[in-house]
Amino acid sequence: MQVKDRLDIRNLIEVRDLIRSKMSEQQLPDARLHQMISFIKSGIRIVGYIMIPFSLVGATVVLVLSEVVGIVEELV
Repeated sequence: MQVKDRLDIRNLIEVRDLIRSKMSEQQLPDARLHQMISFIKSGIRIVGYIMIPFSLVGATVVLVLSEVVGIVEELV
């Protein structure tokens, strides 16, 4: 094995170790909390759609609120 090959292998090992350390630092999303927020968002949407025949402005506000909850859902 040549010196150059040994250096390449060492570089690959260092890169692998760096990737592993970064992956271990990354926080995994909380699946349970994500699911609960998703159910809440769906409930808000259902209420918004039911409100359409009665109040377009109210339904719009509720549906926009559900989108805000959707953004929070993606941040969990």
